[in-house]
Amino acid sequence: MTFLLAGCQKQEAAAHKLPIMVRAEEVKVSDYAPTTSLTGVIAARTLNNLSFRVGGRIAERFVEIGQHIDKDTLLARIDPQEQESDLRSAQADLDAAQAQLTQAAAAFARQKTLLAKGFTTRRDYDAADQAQSVAQGSVQQAQSALDNAKDNLSFTELRSTRPGIVTARMVEAGQVVQAAQTVFTVAEDGDRDAVFNVPETLVAGSSTAPPPVSVTLVSDPAVKATGMVREISPVVDPASASVRVKVAIPNTPAAMPLGAAVTGSVGARPVKAMILPWQALTSSAGTPAVWLVDPASKAVTVVPVDILAYDSGVIVVNKGLEAGQHVVTAGGQLLSPGAVVEIAGETEQ
Repeated sequence: MTFLLAGCQKQEAAAHKLPIMVRAEEVKVSDYAPTTSLTGVIAARTLNNLSFRVGGRIAERFVEIGQHIDKDTLLARIDPQEQESDLRSAQADLDAAQAQLTQAAAAFARQKTLLAKGFTTRRDYDAADQAQSVAQGSVQQAQSALDNAKDNLSFTELRSTRPGIVTARMVEAGQVVQAAQTVFTVAEDGDRDAVFNVPETLVAGSSTAPPPVSVTLVSDPAVKATGMVREISPVVDPASASVRVKVAIPNTPAAMPLGAAVTGSVGARPVKAMILPWQALTSSAGTPAVWLVDPASKAVTVVPVDILAYDSGVIVVNKGLEAGQHVVTAGGQLLSPGAVVEIAGETEQ
């Protein structure tokens, strides 16, 4: 008899199981605008490669990498011995041509006087006129050669064309350089760019204009600026599968120097979605799902959902749920289909 009573009690307990205590949250549809953040560096908008216009041996170098320079700052000098010799030779040629012109002009003046008095022939007069014209051409040619020699002498000094910061130096004193060989690279003053290596998937197929980018200095988050994408590289880096993107920063803050690490953040266009705590996520037949609470019976069922995104501490659902439904957000690991639950805090309301 005792055994029969015990069996009946177990059956009654099984038939009247206590509900499982869980936490639940009402599903609400809201705007979801994910933010993408990447780390990049501040780079110069314009890099100017400076070179000599004549070749020769570097006699002196006056600037170092990282030094700020003004316009017309003397950067380096080539040994001017060859150019000075060319200048002296050109000056001598000009002096000789001017002497010949003086002599030809005097001869032409005499012929002109004699012709007026009938003491010379027209042929001698024309010959003197031609000699004077040739002498004038020789002077002009010699003057042009002298000007070129002066220019070449001035080209032995390399000066900056605009203010900026020296970012690279390719020569040292005593080294022989050729004309047009890059000697210094200068990052010109002015607005800067923030350069980012962006995953290809974020830029592929984007047909709309890129939104503004919020740029924040990593070492001091209080330093912020707003930029716009001005250049997207058409080439994908095969090593990192990333695309180089340059963001123009108008009126770049002085606290964002060249090479400074920055964070660029871009907000996507808002979409309608349901945002739930990540604890609400479970699995059904290998697909994402959530536990849905029936408002009348308090029984739970597992419902597959489509996940739009996984964000910090939350999941973003775009299909499978409707506004007003209640989803289990804590205690789901104890549930099975059809289980009756009690929502924590509901009895206190």
